[in-house]
Amino acid sequence: MRACLATGQIVLAFMVWGLTLVGVWRGQEPFLTWIYHFAWWPYILLGDGLLFLLKGESWLWDRPREFFRLLLWSVTFWLLFEAFNLYLQNWRYTGLMPQWWLRWPGYALAFATVLPGILITAQVLAALGAWGRTRGRPRDPGAWQPVSLILGTAFLVLPLIFPRYAFPLIWLSFIFLLDPICQVLGGPSLIARWVQGERQEILCLLSAGLICGLWWEMWNFAARAKWVYTLPILNSWKVFEMPLLGYLGFLPFALECAIIYNFFKTLDSQVLITPRRQHYAWLLHGAFWLIMFTALDTWTVIAYR
Repeated sequence: MRACLATGQIVLAFMVWGLTLVGVWRGQEPFLTWIYHFAWWPYILLGDGLLFLLKGESWLWDRPREFFRLLLWSVTFWLLFEAFNLYLQNWRYTGLMPQWWLRWPGYALAFATVLPGILITAQVLAALGAWGRTRGRPRDPGAWQPVSLILGTAFLVLPLIFPRYAFPLIWLSFIFLLDPICQVLGGPSLIARWVQGERQEILCLLSAGLICGLWWEMWNFAARAKWVYTLPILNSWKVFEMPLLGYLGFLPFALECAIIYNFFKTLDSQVLITPRRQHYAWLLHGAFWLIMFTALDTWTVIAYR
């Protein structure tokens, strides 16, 4: 029965993509404006179905509560980058729905796909055996956490001081800031695993970042509601909408996706251990969403339809 459900997810994904391509080719709505959603939610269904067929595990059916939290965390995670983009102005949005009561749920549904898209892709690659035989020599890292925190802070601050040339560092900052905090709180650490010689998870994440980056940019190219890059430099040699060198940013971004997931999970298990703390945490998430959705409408959106 479960195998049939997983197969059904895969078939449904291809059906939706086929219908979407026909709709885009004919210039029909809602496909042109909502193409991101028609691209990514079937992608997640497909990845989850493949994961079950390959490994016998499913986020949707085995861990629905954790999957739902993953979606909510994904919105908050991406909005952190949107907050920095209010100052850096590396991308803008155009062609969005003029009605806020459609546009805001659209923001949430779109941003909710970021973490599951990356993580499920990496898990499918691992289940297929990608990088399975790759290992490094274990080393003694010493006290690496302070150095990591200093680097993360520098990568977070420098783009704000030198936005023209240091803006790419923002895509490295949360790796070095949050990974040591995860370990100190008793959670998993990608840096510690790399030092211990484990390679598969990190290499699968890097590969997933590139795959998902190509998927993001391919569907964005034909969309009516889309993002447009406005980088101060390196804004040439575009593949779809993304400058060629920009694809390198998807590699560390995938690591950040895994680290932020580890961070939120560790907070849940080690810090937000009472219903009251959980309640206040979700109130903070919701307030941040409302503030950032308003900020996006005010400063990041170029034009509505």
